Amino acid sequence: MKANVYSLLKAKFLVSDDSLKNWKFIVFLIVLAMIMIANNHRYDAKNYRITELTNEVKELRSKFVDTRSDLMKLKMESTITTKMEARGIRPSEVPPQKIKVLKTEEKGIVNKLWQ
Repeated sequence: MKANVYSLLKAKFLVSDDSLKNWKFIVFLIVLAMIMIANNHRYDAKNYRITELTNEVKELRSKFVDTRSDLMKLKMESTITTKMEARGIRPSEVPPQKIKVLKTEEKGIVNKLWQ
């Protein structure tokens, strides 16, 4: 038991005659660990990007709501009336009347010939 631990500490399994299979396995483990680390970094980067985009969406949504409420205030008749009074334009006190246009039918060449 003591000899096995001692040979492991001296890393004799890396320099012995059949050490090629050990080196292949060690290289495989190192490559696998590097792939796992790279995958973890990629996952973290995606999470940060998702968080950034979520915050940006919240910010843009609140900006949209503020702009929409400002637009609603600007579209109100009282707001328009006060802004136009500064220019000397007042709302009409006489209600509008509907104008009807009667369409006169023009006679074509065929209708003129038959008369």
